[in-house]
Amino acid sequence: MFKDIAVYSGLIATVWMFVGVYIAGRFYTGYSHFKQFCSELGASGSPTEKLSPLINNYPLGFLFCVFGWYLVQLPNVSILVNISGWLVVVHGISTWVAGYFPMDEDPFTNNPTLSCKIHSLAGVIMLLSLIAAPILIAVSPTTETIPLYFRAFSVFSVVGAVYYLFHLAKAIKAQSNAGLYQRISYGFQLVWLSVFSLVLV
Repeated sequence: MFKDIAVYSGLIATVWMFVGVYIAGRFYTGYSHFKQFCSELGASGSPTEKLSPLINNYPLGFLFCVFGWYLVQLPNVSILVNISGWLVVVHGISTWVAGYFPMDEDPFTNNPTLSCKIHSLAGVIMLLSLIAAPILIAVSPTTETIPLYFRAFSVFSVVGAVYYLFHLAKAIKAQSNAGLYQRISYGFQLVWLSVFSLVLV
């Protein structure tokens, strides 16, 4: 029963993320999904500092961990698939950490607090874990569980996420539309999780 639900948790996490960020944004007057980072919803001093982690980071972290566990326990698959599951678990734990330790209200501050530094480190781990996981799937053997088309889609997802990361870096430097590129880049990673859920059903 639990496994039957767990296989859908990657898809559920993606839907939850989009809905949760939208809802939190509605309680933050003047919040811009194009200009501001998702983490600014839970930043210190923001109107949604307490709300955002409760409806986003904590439930999302749980869903990521559940889906990662599902991948870890899959039998008769390449060890690369199981390792990708551990990476998804790491992504989930880092999501919790990023929610517990808020970023500073000013995302471009030159003197970040300890909480912000921990938040940023958790964010980097989140990013790298969901880039490494599809890479492992892309290089894993083709099987009934991991078909060739999904391996190809994994490559596409990584390329898309990294491509928009470069745009994000430029946007951060220019302090313009960073939120848009962050969402597109992370969107590639979340869509990959969703498709993976559906492939495994």
